[in-house]
Amino acid sequence: MTEPITFRPIGVIRTPFTTTEGMPIQATAAVGVPGRIELDPDLVEGLADLDGFSHLTLIYHLHLISSPRLTVMPFLDDQPHGIFATRSPVRPNAIGISTVRLLFITGSSIEIEDVDMVDGTPLLDIKPYVPTFDDRHDVRVGWFADNLGGLAQAKADDRFR
Repeated sequence: MTEPITFRPIGVIRTPFTTTEGMPIQATAAVGVPGRIELDPDLVEGLADLDGFSHLTLIYHLHLISSPRLTVMPFLDDQPHGIFATRSPVRPNAIGISTVRLLFITGSSIEIEDVDMVDGTPLLDIKPYVPTFDDRHDVRVGWFADNLGGLAQAKADDRFR
């Protein structure tokens, strides 16, 4: 094993969700849900030219996760799966990734929507979403293939706390 890696949050994500219960389980199921990034003011220079993008990929710390698991019962299935075959938050490294819509930037505040994270989530990085880089065709989605129809109705509960 290598030495531990330490990250410093670059900001905090504000959302209407004070707990995980009832929260959308993926950003594509959170269409129109408003949020805001409160970026560290010392990093505002890094926002130059970001307003030309419609979507952002946010990388964040799943700060409410206390113990990782290697097998989980995901929200979209009633069978257990290995953690790396799911999008579950109880990962060995509590890192979350979501693609959100960028609305506008004012100073160190970034207004976004399609948020699927709890209020106060520490933000680790922002990357512009570029379909040419990020979108893939001819993909297989494993066990999700039979379960994606339930995404819009699925909401988070306390199973991963």
